[in-house]
Amino acid sequence: MPDPREDQIFQSWFSPAYPVGAFSYSHGLEQVISEGSVVDSAGLMDWIADILRHGAGRTDGILLYAAAMPGADAQALSDLAAALAPSRERHLETMAQGEAFARTTSDVWGTDATPRVYPVAVGIAVAALGLSPARAVRLYLHAFSANLVSAAVRYMPLGQTDGQKCLAALLPVIEEVAAEAAKSTPDEIGNATMAADIAAMHHETLPTRIFRT
Repeated sequence: MPDPREDQIFQSWFSPAYPVGAFSYSHGLEQVISEGSVVDSAGLMDWIADILRHGAGRTDGILLYAAAMPGADAQALSDLAAALAPSRERHLETMAQGEAFARTTSDVWGTDATPRVYPVAVGIAVAALGLSPARAVRLYLHAFSANLVSAAVRYMPLGQTDGQKCLAALLPVIEEVAAEAAKSTPDEIGNATMAADIAAMHHETLPTRIFRT
């Protein structure tokens, strides 16, 4: 039976207030804004939609869902995810957030505190508390998208209202990617966001930065 506190638990985990430091990561978005590849809300929405459908969004969704399944080899999934990180900053982003999530969630809910990549750490906690993997993936992807929109609002000429319009327009994409993750396996993970990966590499040498990635 699902935990009656499921809504409250997910609201806590995916809130900006949950201490994983998500606000300090832009997933390479700071680089593409700096170089002029993303200049308005339409470009931002397209960029995030591509990340969701073809990059880290899809990959993280599959990993989270797989880690939440009975008998999942969490360490093998975490090792796979770490090996797939295309740059130092991407590795930092998923490992640092995963470690912070595992530590905090262990202290609060008594789950496994082993440091692992972020989506796998979430999946382990979902399984431990008997929560819905499908809902977890959907809300995880929404939080990921919202964090990128928030980064753009802070870094480019984009108002709060336009940022929320962008996030609202991404809701069907989030639902699409979450549904696909529930039907996919780690063997089906693939990445087709090379420009975003290269941007993450270039960000390491960006002269002035406000985000860690």
